[in-house]
Amino acid sequence: MAIDRLTGEHSIAFIRSEQLFDLARSHSLWYMAFGIACCAIEGLMSASGPRFDFDRMGVFFRASPRQADVMIVAGTVNLKMAETVRMLYDQMPEPKWVVAMGACANTGGPFREYPNVVLGVDKIVPVDVYIPGCPPRPESVQYAFIELQKKIRNRTGERLAARRDRT
Repeated sequence: MAIDRLTGEHSIAFIRSEQLFDLARSHSLWYMAFGIACCAIEGLMSASGPRFDFDRMGVFFRASPRQADVMIVAGTVNLKMAETVRMLYDQMPEPKWVVAMGACANTGGPFREYPNVVLGVDKIVPVDVYIPGCPPRPESVQYAFIELQKKIRNRTGERLAARRDRT
């Protein structure tokens, strides 16, 4: 059994480049914070601080969408701001992921009865991970990034299975 782990298809010795790239991507997530409202200060800035250290997870802040691979939308998205959110998402390089943070970004929050509020950022860009709460706790922000890391690592298995099914 131990020799099979060393020489098998999923061993470290025979790791595929896709697996290696996805492993590296999952441990170097650079996020662009799109903090529109209070969620950015309450949850995101606290999670990036010294008490809940994002750096040890490989999660770093980038100010430019061209250098980021994760967009965190934190706060209420208005119809006027929706175009800007989409433009920033389009400027990000592939592969890219989106995290919707807080009740306002997920469903419109307490402002959902106003006609100028978008009822969820998933109507504008595809969302990979949702963080609940108003405001979300820093622990839930870290948990969301752990789930995003799992999702990125699982992409390799999905691609390999799809390739096997084609042949």
